[in-house]
Amino acid sequence: MRLEGKTAIVTGAGSGIGRATAKEFAREGAKVIVGDIDGPSGEATAADIEKDGGDAHFVKVNVADYESMKNLVNQAVAHFGKLDIMHNNAGINSPPHSVMDMPIDDYQDVVNVNQNGVFYGIKAAAGAMKENGGVIVNTASIYAYIADRNRFAYHASKGAVVSMTKSAALDLARHNIRVTAIAPGLIETEIVSEWKKNPEVWGKIEKAQMRRKAGKPEEVAKLVTFLASDDASFLNAHVHYVDDGAAAFKR
Repeated sequence: MRLEGKTAIVTGAGSGIGRATAKEFAREGAKVIVGDIDGPSGEATAADIEKDGGDAHFVKVNVADYESMKNLVNQAVAHFGKLDIMHNNAGINSPPHSVMDMPIDDYQDVVNVNQNGVFYGIKAAAGAMKENGGVIVNTASIYAYIADRNRFAYHASKGAVVSMTKSAALDLARHNIRVTAIAPGLIETEIVSEWKKNPEVWGKIEKAQMRRKAGKPEEVAKLVTFLASDDASFLNAHVHYVDDGAAAFKR
């Protein structure tokens, strides 16, 4: 029960890493605000948590809209009385385009969710945490550090998350707010669902990993929970890989 007595928000909690993290937070004792733009999936996550004996409340949110993010934080405080943990996790993949062929609208869509959404989450959460401190964990990616073809917008947005994490940690330290991030590698989430539809393609992708397999959302959730807990009280500003070593070797 490492998060007992804590209130947490998880964005993108209707599926994938967000869903696994929301459930893990609840298992560790936190009261959880489940944030997602998809109502049915978000409500399903909250229902699963409550079925397992946890305390959860769903709030529909568009992370690309600051007013919507402020409402999410306000709902957390109104429902549970405070906010201790913010996991800015919601993200989308970019359609495969080289930088020359990247449509401006596609680029803006990815940046609005992956980059601006994290900024809005940091800003809104910090306002609620400034009196009593707290923890903000952002979801970056190993693609903030390594490049792949035709993923320009995704690289750009996740690279920004790394820089924002470090800058926000410095700004918010005086309020006793820690800001860290995770950098997942290949994880079996909806973002890679198109690849999995082709067994040959998916097999090649998995074989390119160090131990020839993709990670599970639950494995990422364990790291996020640790970072959000008092066990990680001296960890701040850094980005923590959860990629089975994928970013450590030349592919």
